[in-house]
Amino acid sequence: MAARKNLSEKVKALFELKISGIAAELEAPGLKFFCGDQRLMDPEEVADLSHEFESLIVSLLGSKDPSDMQSPEFHALESFFGGLSQRVLMRGGHVEDVVRYTQSLQLALIDVLQKVSGIPFSESRSVLLYFTGIFNELIMAVFRAYLEERENTLQAQQAELRETATPITEIWDGVLTLPIIGTLDSNRTMLVMEALLNRIAKDHARAVVMDLTGVKRIDSQVSHHLIQMVRAVQLMGSDAIVTGIHPEIARALVSLNIDFNNITTRASMSDGLKEAFCRMGITVSH
Repeated sequence: MAARKNLSEKVKALFELKISGIAAELEAPGLKFFCGDQRLMDPEEVADLSHEFESLIVSLLGSKDPSDMQSPEFHALESFFGGLSQRVLMRGGHVEDVVRYTQSLQLALIDVLQKVSGIPFSESRSVLLYFTGIFNELIMAVFRAYLEERENTLQAQQAELRETATPITEIWDGVLTLPIIGTLDSNRTMLVMEALLNRIAKDHARAVVMDLTGVKRIDSQVSHHLIQMVRAVQLMGSDAIVTGIHPEIARALVSLNIDFNNITTRASMSDGLKEAFCRMGITVSH
């Protein structure tokens, strides 16, 4: 109780309130920000939201130290707002909706507490400072959840981009094609190699045609990674055939004195496929 010794009379009265049945009075912000044109929630869901918030705020105000933002009661409130933020974002809402809801909820809560207690909390600087501190932290929880959700979305999008950036296709039984498009850097080269080797193992591929027609630029480090990729394909027991090398890239590779012995190259993917079929003893008739 030492923490309460320096509390103002209004704050003491706030912490000693026996609160119940205020959930309905707290639904207005939810109805305004979540049940409008966006239809992020229905009224029944907002009612459940208000009841859950009432339970959590009652637990906090009745806890051993309601000012302790490390208490389990406060962390439960943070989790509530974090989860609410993620729910709204997943339904197509914006973080601004949750922030404005939280700010309006703060004002609604003070009004309700004042109404049910008969104590003018809205005129108490100490009470207002207390709720400002609490709700500022809750808004931070909203933003943290938003940033986490955004990071997860970006990672998912990057994973999809990586997937589409390595369109490995089994064009014939045992023959894989890998058209590489865009700029090859070290990270992407390693990702492509990992995806390709896994696909070779999965499909028991005997030949891989790697087409560089869409690659406009390559540096020395990536060149070495590319050669490593070819060597790794060969170690997996597959034939690697590199096609579509631009003159600029050919000049760059020659200037780097990279050993191309035992690496098969062809002018185009069509030529590469013919070479692959030939090695497998497959005859394709016109």
